[in-house]
Amino acid sequence: MYDKLVKVYRISAVTLFVKNMEASCKFYSAIPGFELVCGGIFDSFTTYQIEEGSKIYLNLELREEDSSKDFGRIIFHTSNVDDLYAFLKKDHTISKLGSFENEPTNAPWGERFFHMRDPNGYQLSFAMPIKNIIHVT
Repeated sequence: MYDKLVKVYRISAVTLFVKNMEASCKFYSAIPGFELVCGGIFDSFTTYQIEEGSKIYLNLELREEDSSKDFGRIIFHTSNVDDLYAFLKKDHTISKLGSFENEPTNAPWGERFFHMRDPNGYQLSFAMPIKNIIHVT
């Protein structure tokens, strides 16, 4: 059984792999409600906020190789990424059917996260804002 305080509580973002960042940015910038908040046509990673104040994002990641088998990733927010990672690593079903790509790590964009693959190979990212990390000494 998991600690009821550690759970996934929302989809934070979806990341799509794109071959042409300029064309993709022009496309998503034309959709009402999509606000460019990071990156742009000359960057390899771009973020759009969906609806002002919503904290739901669409990320575009430049991938020049064929990524037709891998659409990108779904990012879920959790209350404690380290505890969730520990729980999932110990869970027999998860460890048998899924695969972990990394241990929890701090990212320069202000989140602590880990990636794993589901049984179909889809990449799932579990994250939390770094400001919520409590360091125990």
